[in-house]
Amino acid sequence: MAYFVWLLTTTIACVLFLNFQTTIADGGGHEALRSSSPPLFIFGDSTVDSGNNNFIETIPENKANFEPYGLNGFFQEPTGRFSDGRITVDYIAEYAKLPLIPPYNKPSAEYIHGVNFASGGAGVLSSTNQGLVIDLKTQLKNFEEVYKSLTQKLGSKEATNEMISDAVYYISIGSNDYMGGYLGNPTMQQLHPPQEFVTLVISNLTFAIQELYEKGARKFAFLSLSALGCVPALRAANPKADGGCFEEASALALAHNYAFSALLSNLETLLEGFKYVYSDYFYNWLNDRVNNPTHYGFKEGVNACCGTGPYGGIFTCGGNKAVSEYQLCENVSDYVFFDSFHATEKVHQQLAEVMWEGTIFSLAASPSVAIGPRSYNLKDLFFEKEKITIADVVDIDSGYQII
Repeated sequence: MAYFVWLLTTTIACVLFLNFQTTIADGGGHEALRSSSPPLFIFGDSTVDSGNNNFIETIPENKANFEPYGLNGFFQEPTGRFSDGRITVDYIAEYAKLPLIPPYNKPSAEYIHGVNFASGGAGVLSSTNQGLVIDLKTQLKNFEEVYKSLTQKLGSKEATNEMISDAVYYISIGSNDYMGGYLGNPTMQQLHPPQEFVTLVISNLTFAIQELYEKGARKFAFLSLSALGCVPALRAANPKADGGCFEEASALALAHNYAFSALLSNLETLLEGFKYVYSDYFYNWLNDRVNNPTHYGFKEGVNACCGTGPYGGIFTCGGNKAVSEYQLCENVSDYVFFDSFHATEKVHQQLAEVMWEGTIFSLAASPSVAIGPRSYNLKDLFFEKEKITIADVVDIDSGYQII
């Protein structure tokens, strides 16, 4: 173990030094309960929260179970998703022939197809928004409770272990550690220089992955961080006030992505059977939609559809927030960002498509964008013995084509 920790820490430190300035027996009759598709377990923050924060005491900014969230009508009412409709993991579940994955905190939720543990505002570090969110450490504890529940339902630990090892684990977290936990926390900045703080986040994320692996997880999907400084909220907060991106935030995200990519390569070598999809292209993928929205079927890449102030960057979209009034755009499908921090359903769908298939391009322009250096895509993780395309399970938007 000591060697394992030393190797990971050394790798992270080297990568940060090089890259930061350029900017982790038998189920018996219960077998019929199982889907033919592997389950999906989801960990993370508001990018993948499907409603867990509806059931906890927190500040209004960490909830989305009120209008205008969910305004596109796919759901009968706002669900707690920080979107006008569905989010990436909803589409992934659909492509994998699974039902919508329920939030862990939903009463009487059925766990047999997987569980969503994510919490809006959560971070890798327990100190990020402490007491207001379900941090990653607590999400892992909740996973242990699900394991016990599944063992009772399936009838044996052997059946549960088989299910756990067959499942796919989607993890999207880290943004809040850098935006609020570091840039919004002068004390943390005094305690840790930027490179050291990135190492701290990556190290804690490493231990979370190792914990899941030790419980039997083998197939992982990770969403890298976007150019954080270019979301409407941080663009509005840019101390230079020139309308550009908040470069310090984007540099932290880029350093995180470089370090995490190197870490995953090491884990693949160290951990037998470890397979992963890592969206290391996501930083540029989303930024290209921000800078060239018309190439991807959008009209507006900088301003939020819902919010107030410059770029819609003041986080006031619905609910009982500090400012009760907000502006709402007429056509949300024209926008990359729905609110001050979060993308629209249309962006989530495009991201799910590229993570599922591996490569996607716009018919309007732009070269193809590869899934990254990995040999796997999400389709491979779910259907290792089959070659199933999105077209087999859902109609593709006519504006895009999978290659």
